[in-house]
Amino acid sequence: MPEPLTDAQLAELERTLRAQRLALDAEQARLAGTLDEVRAARNGSDADDEHDPEGPTLSSEWSRLSGLTADFAVGSAALDRAASRIGAGSYGACIRCGQPGGFDRLDALPAAELCITCARLA
Repeated sequence: MPEPLTDAQLAELERTLRAQRLALDAEQARLAGTLDEVRAARNGSDADDEHDPEGPTLSSEWSRLSGLTADFAVGSAALDRAASRIGAGSYGACIRCGQPGGFDRLDALPAAELCITCARLA
């Protein structure tokens, strides 16, 4: 069974979570600008891209970007929940069984809510 996190490990993981959240926020902002560009192009009266052999259509690009936006929202929520668990003093403990998740698991996946055993069962 993994050991509970030390204060130094917890501080390191908290920094990692913050850095990941900032990076995700920056990527979401960039993506929002790209979505705005695609939206404007789709609303143009001459936007007949369905027959354009030069790459993806505006519709397929819209779908791809919308999917990424949804994925980023899920990632943001997971990072926010992890930050909340740090504040509550429960970060590092599996939300299913309550056992320590272990530093190695959290180092690989800082927003992990389940220990490896429970993750395998889920």
